[in-house]
Amino acid sequence: MSEIVVIGAGVGGLAAAVRLAAAGHQVRVFEQAQTAGGKLGVISHEGFVFDTGPSLVTLPDILEDLFAATGVSVRDVLDLQRLDTAAQYRFPDGTVLDMPGELAQIPAAIDAALGAGRGAEWSAFLRRAERMWDLSREMFLESPLTVSAMRRRPPPPLSALGAISPLRSMRGLGRRYLKDERLRMLLDRYATYTGSDPRRAPAALATVPWSEQAYGSWYVAGGLGRIATALQERLDALGGRIEFDTEVTAITTDPSGRVDGISLADGRRISADTVVANADARTVYGSLIRTPTATRMAKRVRTPTPSFSGFVLLLAVDDPPADQPHHQILFAEDYDAEFDALFGRNGGPRPVERPTVYISAPDDPAIVPGPDTGAWFVLVNAPRHDPAAGMDWDAPGLAEDYADRILQIMADRGVDVRARVRHRQILSPAELERRTLTPGGSIYGSSSNGPRAAFLRPGNESRIPGLYLVGGSSHPGGGLPLVMLSGKIVAELIGPAEESVSDA
Repeated sequence: MSEIVVIGAGVGGLAAAVRLAAAGHQVRVFEQAQTAGGKLGVISHEGFVFDTGPSLVTLPDILEDLFAATGVSVRDVLDLQRLDTAAQYRFPDGTVLDMPGELAQIPAAIDAALGAGRGAEWSAFLRRAERMWDLSREMFLESPLTVSAMRRRPPPPLSALGAISPLRSMRGLGRRYLKDERLRMLLDRYATYTGSDPRRAPAALATVPWSEQAYGSWYVAGGLGRIATALQERLDALGGRIEFDTEVTAITTDPSGRVDGISLADGRRISADTVVANADARTVYGSLIRTPTATRMAKRVRTPTPSFSGFVLLLAVDDPPADQPHHQILFAEDYDAEFDALFGRNGGPRPVERPTVYISAPDDPAIVPGPDTGAWFVLVNAPRHDPAAGMDWDAPGLAEDYADRILQIMADRGVDVRARVRHRQILSPAELERRTLTPGGSIYGSSSNGPRAAFLRPGNESRIPGLYLVGGSSHPGGGLPLVMLSGKIVAELIGPAEESVSDA
């Protein structure tokens, strides 16, 4: 039986670990925090339970496939609920769009909110996005970016290049199909799912709104943090182990350059045939492993633009508004100014003066201490914590002042809960960096800025024998569905344990 070490109990690491354990491997996971989940974190305080990371499940078939690979149905371990309204959007002109959770209902809803003919514009765009999705899902998202894998796949038809538009930006594709500025703003938002700028993100990201609207928006009763708990329980049932409060300080290699284990901060050394790193690739190659190959890879992984971070408010709300939607987006008055600030154009990286505000306010009795209370997650896009570049989120007073500004902006846009907040907790990019060990608190690893960005993202199979990468900084990218896919790709690359092969 082969011994596999997984560094990090984030969703990518857990997804790889449970699949490998189900395939007959002996799996040990080492996590520096006290709980599993990584960026899919949970904070509880005075009976309020807050998800601190993803608040929406998309592509539920990926989650279903993951649990099926461990021998159970996802429905047996998680209460997945499809949302009737995916999100409510408030635009700067005061228009409100309640986006249905069913694809067939979307054109009529857009027409009713934005005017006749706007639903047809969005539908035409989605038809193009669907073609892009069909071409890219199996060929790119679900397959490793290795030469051997590419050789095994039949080459895509030349027509595929025209459909995917590799040299066109997401913003450019939107302008081709969408005349209404509000629809363009809606599309721009989907670039933020990968921490990117829609003016530079590739047109292929049009697959994000398509997949969300075609497969629905879902919530897990009790909060999305239960996904990590369920994966941990499956790993336990399959014989895997997780050691918490355990920092990995190095990945070790034998004289041939092959990975042979890890070193821990408590002085222990753990031998392993294979190491799966669910850590930011810049950390893996920049500090955890010291070989000439790692040094070359460290330079490469610094090439892509890092994704931006997020500034989070966790609000315990008394007597929340009765009509508050589950998900709500309050758009910025100037979206381009927001992206300029995030990526440091026209000056260095800086907090956005009047950012788009995202609110998740589930109506879920399992996450609040009693009736007439709400556990709200409020997120705005924010530049990475990078004191060397002049963006120091630990500067005295900055986080508290910015939190006050966000609450004022919410009030300006029609959601005033300042007098209803029982308590609040702030998670700045600096705090996210400390909690997740992600450089700068970058939520998605590297951004998708530029047509080559996806191919600059590190592959799952390292050039260092025995080392594999999972998570948002590696292929196929950030976000809950993609990091689960990264775990699947790694498990398939490693394959079943020898005993499992012979027994079969």
